[in-house]
Amino acid sequence: MNSRTVMLAVPALTFSYGLFRIVDGLDGERGPGPAWTLGHLAFSAALVLFVVVFRRLRGLAPSGDRVAAVAHWAATAGAAVLLVQFGIDLVAGAVSADHLEMSLFTERVSQAPGVAPVVYDFGPYLFYVGMLALIVRLAVLRVLKSWTALLVLADLVMPLADKDLIPVGALLLSVSFAQIARVMESRRAASGTADGRGAQSQAVAGAR
Repeated sequence: MNSRTVMLAVPALTFSYGLFRIVDGLDGERGPGPAWTLGHLAFSAALVLFVVVFRRLRGLAPSGDRVAAVAHWAATAGAAVLLVQFGIDLVAGAVSADHLEMSLFTERVSQAPGVAPVVYDFGPYLFYVGMLALIVRLAVLRVLKSWTALLVLADLVMPLADKDLIPVGALLLSVSFAQIARVMESRRAASGTADGRGAQSQAVAGAR
């Protein structure tokens, strides 16, 4: 999957999650039901692609850059934790007849040793802090434009103010990720050109 496809799919799936979440809450409760399930599946897919994005963002930094490396692994670990959280939510929605039963199921799971602090309290923040740190680091290195980091920050902050703003944040993320995709593609094109010149030089040398 090329960089542009991945970078545009992530905000599109996040946008879908935000819309499904709004629709799901129109009756005053969230879950269980089709909107709950579809929304969680959409963001779960986005999280899988986020892991791909983080790896490619790491590739934009110098190979020995420790800040980028730590940020990459923190964001990836956070994505894994969020996948577990959303997986629990999906199971809760599938086995529960109503919102109360679903909440009780989630509460029972969260009472298992280590689940609450890792999956709900602290683990997810690795995703947000790691992603922002990675993009800020690339902006500091002047690999990315500074405004891309500001848009990502805005996307991360909006749900803290109101989770109904997730679709708006996703739109901002799409603008930022589209720019990052262009950087990735230009890097790839430059690398391909350099490789081609190297191969041509070797061929000429061999002919001599």
